[in-house]
Amino acid sequence: MKIVLQRVSSASVAIDQKVVGKIGPGFLLLVGVAPDDEEEDLEYLARKIAKLRVFTDDQGKMNLSIDQIGGSILSISQFTLFADIRKGNRPNFMGAAPAQKGDELYQAFNRQLEEEYGLTVVPGVFGADMQVELVNDGPVTIIFDSKER
Repeated sequence: MKIVLQRVSSASVAIDQKVVGKIGPGFLLLVGVAPDDEEEDLEYLARKIAKLRVFTDDQGKMNLSIDQIGGSILSISQFTLFADIRKGNRPNFMGAAPAQKGDELYQAFNRQLEEEYGLTVVPGVFGADMQVELVNDGPVTIIFDSKER
């Protein structure tokens, strides 16, 4: 799995100009699933993200986790994280999991964050054409890859 995490002061997702999800302070996650990803990949990334300390404490240091600030997560499925652009100018997405597996692991990842770590997760709609708006706080942007541990 690959995830691009952005610390946000707010973020929202719309489909056909209708907002279907919105959060205040927290994380915007762009979540991509590979064909060989398994349960252990999502568990690893859920743990890393839930415990990540990138929110500012009283001394101005990045020292607090998302649960310590009462933040939320906007989780967006993003198969394009697996784009292969080595040949030509048109991306190849063969590195992304098939839709059924991608959806299953994306949903399981969101449930893991909610059930195991007690976080509020607002999902996008898997496979939909979504418009995502965010205010990147910092900016803080971190890329995770479950295969690079």
